[in-house]
Amino acid sequence: FGIHALLVVTVTLRPVPATAQGENDVTGEDLYPPLWDLAPGELLDFPVKDNKIVISAWNYQDRLGVYKSLLSASAKYFDAFGPQNSGNILWGLPLQHGWQFRTGRLADPSGVTSCGYENGELLCQSVRSWWSCMNYYLSIIPFLGAVEAGLFGQLPYEIEILPPEEQKDDFCYSVKDCWSRMPKLMDDWKAFFEYLLSTEHKAVRSAGLSSFKLDNALGLMWKAHTSSIAYALPKFHDSLKYLSDPEANFGEDWANAVDFIAATHFSTDLLTTNEFQAFLPPRMLVEGDVLSSISDFSPEQNKVLVSLRALHKVNKITGGLLLKIWQKAMSTEAGRRIGRELIETLPLS
Repeated sequence: FGIHALLVVTVTLRPVPATAQGENDVTGEDLYPPLWDLAPGELLDFPVKDNKIVISAWNYQDRLGVYKSLLSASAKYFDAFGPQNSGNILWGLPLQHGWQFRTGRLADPSGVTSCGYENGELLCQSVRSWWSCMNYYLSIIPFLGAVEAGLFGQLPYEIEILPPEEQKDDFCYSVKDCWSRMPKLMDDWKAFFEYLLSTEHKAVRSAGLSSFKLDNALGLMWKAHTSSIAYALPKFHDSLKYLSDPEANFGEDWANAVDFIAATHFSTDLLTTNEFQAFLPPRMLVEGDVLSSISDFSPEQNKVLVSLRALHKVNKITGGLLLKIWQKAMSTEAGRRIGRELIETLPLS
């Protein structure tokens, strides 16, 4: 029953793209997160003060810059998987963040400040935003894990992450600080980046034959990704109070779905991620939104919301058994391939 229920739900997880995108067409502006071109491109493009590279994690453009530097530094490992770094599996992180920005999910949901609003501080990310806080653990933590792993080589300066105005104890602000407070989380992200680096060193030793395996890289990345979410979920549960009930439910539904997606080692490259999130909610959900019939959402957007809700409910009712069954089914490369095909190729019915 569990697997059958999951397959029924998974059929509607992936929307059909509104327009076909050419495989090599990676120049479209809409493929990239909003304001991507304006974000710092390298670490030394950030301000340097007191011998420290200073990053404002509560500024959308600076977080984009963190992602941009990660993508740039890791590009050479993904050359074989698409032109112009389009095959880099780290694209999923900034693209999700761009969707959050575009749909208003990073603004102050309490309305107390103008943080994140067009008529106020547009690039501000509110510490009261559940999405923004959750994303901290999918941007700053991976970045600091990469620094520690040596992805950027020997940096001339230390890294300093500026704190928010509130809830300062919920975050960490340097490699040393994060290692002392959340060692397993940092270790998971470091392990992913160390894998990339190790394949380069092995390639040198074996006369250019790289040992890089995409499935291995995806497994390590998804392990770190789900660890970040699992760590942050209870920490920011109280932030859900600022959201409408439908939006709060959707946030938790999405976090639950990531575990199922992760088990398939789903590829989060540029084109696949854009296709996958094309029919996520185009705005915040508000009181009165009924998931199956939100009038200003497309039928596909409504169906995705219903699917995520159903998946979460079934997993909760079974005490997490559904996820365990799914993870067992995804424990082989052949199983994961079938799982990805379910997500990637089954159209909305």
